[in-house]
Amino acid sequence: MKQMPEMPEVETVRRTLTPLAAGKTIKRVDVWYDKVIVGDVKSFQQQLKGKTIEKIDRYGKYLLFRLGDLTIVSHLRMEGKYRLTTADAPREKHEHLQFVFTDGSALRYDDVRKFGRLQLVETGTERIVTGIKHLGPEALSPEFTEDYFAKALKNKTKKIKNLLLDQTVVAGLGNIYVDEVLWQAKINPVAEPKDLTKQQVQDLYEAINSTIKEATKLGGTTVHSFLNAEGQAGGYQDRLEVYGRAGEDCLRCGEKLVKIKVNGRGTTYCPNCQRLKS
Repeated sequence: MKQMPEMPEVETVRRTLTPLAAGKTIKRVDVWYDKVIVGDVKSFQQQLKGKTIEKIDRYGKYLLFRLGDLTIVSHLRMEGKYRLTTADAPREKHEHLQFVFTDGSALRYDDVRKFGRLQLVETGTERIVTGIKHLGPEALSPEFTEDYFAKALKNKTKKIKNLLLDQTVVAGLGNIYVDEVLWQAKINPVAEPKDLTKQQVQDLYEAINSTIKEATKLGGTTVHSFLNAEGQAGGYQDRLEVYGRAGEDCLRCGEKLVKIKVNGRGTTYCPNCQRLKS
């Protein structure tokens, strides 16, 4: 099972990538795998010539390279990553694209699975014409209030784990952090949101914000392959309380943690702490 970067990992990439790429002007773009680009490859290359990366933003799991009137929207998917090198450095096996800068350096996109995508759009339209349009507010954002969260969960019949993963209620959570926050809030992963108590909703809301904040502070979680733009692993994996610990003792009650499948996703929880109400 590969690790898809979640919000803390993508934010860590943004933070480490910014000093490496911001302020650099694109001389040319070399594309070695056309499908990594959404839309016409030649147009993508031509429009980026002479553009300067002013800053790098992020929304959910998307990176946003700001180039004035244009923005490159990049989704890393399962294993996409960026690294700074030189334009003439030997190309590595899974590198599919490079932005060659006027100073001779180059930013390369590497993706073993080839699932990641880059899309060039007019700045300001990314929430209209890209996958970002389907996302809910981010954890820790002003829009992600406890009142909003409670209303978003109300009357929903989808399993709580599935709902938190689908990004429409809150953006940026993936398999690792959903398992963690459900354990922290003592909520069974197959519980229906409409059956949660007011206290459980409040506990879950607080767990989402505190976990995302702490994981981001520690540079994300490296369980399999995640590295930041400087090639360094994250630090939150040492704080994981349930994810990857199936068969071990629950850190809260001592019961053996159990792993099940929820809509095809491996899910670890405590059958004692996270009992499903009958």
